[in-house]
Amino acid sequence: MSEISTPSYAGKQWWKEAVVYQVYPRSFADANGDGIGDLKGITAKLPYLQKLGINVIWLSPVFDSPNVDNGYDISDYFAIMGDFGTMEDFDELLETAHNHGIKILMDLVANHTSDQHPWFVQSKSSRENPYRDYYIWKDPKGFEEDGTPIPPNNWASEFGGSAWEWDENTQQFYLHIFFKEQPDLNWENPRVREDLYSMVRWWLDKGVDGFRLDAINIISKPEGYPDDPDTDFEKHTSSIPFVIAHGTMVHPWMKELNAQSFGRYDVMTVGETSQTSPEDAKLWAGYDAGELQMIFHFDHMGVDTDPEGSLGGKWSYAPYKLSELKRILNAWQTELEGNAWGSLYWNNHDQPRVVSRFGNDSPQWRVKSAKQLATTLHFMQGTPYIYQGEELGMTNVRFESIDEYRDGDSIRFYQDMHVERGNLSHEDAMRAIYIKGRDNARTPMHWDASAHAGFSFGKDVQPWISVNPNFAEINADAALADENSIFYHYQQLVSLRRGELKDLMVYGSFKPLDVEDEQVYAYERVGGAEGTDASQSLLVISNFSEQELERHYEALEQAREAGASVELVHSNYADDQGATLRPYEAKVYRISR
Repeated sequence: MSEISTPSYAGKQWWKEAVVYQVYPRSFADANGDGIGDLKGITAKLPYLQKLGINVIWLSPVFDSPNVDNGYDISDYFAIMGDFGTMEDFDELLETAHNHGIKILMDLVANHTSDQHPWFVQSKSSRENPYRDYYIWKDPKGFEEDGTPIPPNNWASEFGGSAWEWDENTQQFYLHIFFKEQPDLNWENPRVREDLYSMVRWWLDKGVDGFRLDAINIISKPEGYPDDPDTDFEKHTSSIPFVIAHGTMVHPWMKELNAQSFGRYDVMTVGETSQTSPEDAKLWAGYDAGELQMIFHFDHMGVDTDPEGSLGGKWSYAPYKLSELKRILNAWQTELEGNAWGSLYWNNHDQPRVVSRFGNDSPQWRVKSAKQLATTLHFMQGTPYIYQGEELGMTNVRFESIDEYRDGDSIRFYQDMHVERGNLSHEDAMRAIYIKGRDNARTPMHWDASAHAGFSFGKDVQPWISVNPNFAEINADAALADENSIFYHYQQLVSLRRGELKDLMVYGSFKPLDVEDEQVYAYERVGGAEGTDASQSLLVISNFSEQELERHYEALEQAREAGASVELVHSNYADDQGATLRPYEAKVYRISR
């Protein structure tokens, strides 16, 4: 490995002050009327995003791909998927975004490729091929009595079944932590790493502003490839086994990647890292770690999962407790502070819609609840991410038939648990998908109340996935015409974070309050850290219930007794009723001593 130089990410940085908007290209905007979102569609909507106020777009994968896993199976790192357009279309998007003051964050998949990538085509052709060691090939552990080869270990794929696929031609198994069409790269091979680093530099030289690194903490596999003690093939596996995450070489390789690519540019990096604790995060995103600037953790995404449930993995739903959600988020806030930077998110392309998940998506409370959730998150420390449609309060979808779903994970779950094994009725299998399925986030963006929600103008072409039927009530046109809409609430949050309250919202210390309260999430952001004004603080109060409550906070009472200035700077209600908290009320006070 080459000599490592270590940049420091301490102090004030532009990416700490940024607000990111994730675009899922297939579902955002269709410019050519073929039913599939594309790059020209994104370019056309940049004024909308500029109005919202965000200054970074995280672009889910647009690389060339056979699309087995919605672009997360890359067949050519240097080309654009035909569904989305051309490299010229990408260049136009990049230039236009920069002209609007918006940076572009690419989604880099470096743990695996498509099985149609030329590397794998060569690798699979023979054991002697120079590209054989670009992937992870293993001999069988043995053979069953009928001659069936036994996989090297019991690792399960993220999407169900074995993580090993037998190749009859070369008489070995290859590893795929995800679908069998997504073979894992062999990072132990220095040629693989060199080729990946060169590819990253190519995109950075083109002018992209950074990367989100997909499943990056599983690039290093554990020595000896031991069995996973938690594998249970009778359940549908839907989370990366802990035994696979955080191999011994992952941090040396990340330092090497940084030194040979990211660290040479003023760009933004965020890693998707499952099975990660705050202590792990300091290794990944510590200010002087020389790896990534921040990571996505998944702890709070598991609060509504029953670990003892019969369905296995994420599909076993259990209502969440607010105290548990607070415990997790508070721990990440307090333990990273001063040591590492974090990310803030409720939604992404792999998660259900937050207003349906942690809020209340009923017609009566959807708007108030969506605003409350936004306020709760955006006043924390870390870089906030908005997922497309979140700023409109888009909800989960309930399709009647599994045939209307497109996500392979949901389809495989339905087939495993209902069709093949008969463990669940159609209604029970669909209920699990309604709550946790990834297509909840992937239905087309709602632009207006016209056909296909304005996502596509092709009259005789159906979108690649059906539009949520509630688009007539929930859409961007309606939101922009309503000064009290969720959109403008997000716009104000972004404006405050990038403007008047930037120092406190971004750099202030975090102080949790009333951690056992099961109805209200309250915390303070206190000045004095990172050069902020020590006489200033913010008090954030969020009612997570549809009940009217009364709460008193010492910070307010002491400030008023001392004659300090107390100002309501943000709320989702038009007035302030003091200690009374109305249903899903969220409000923020600035205290100046």
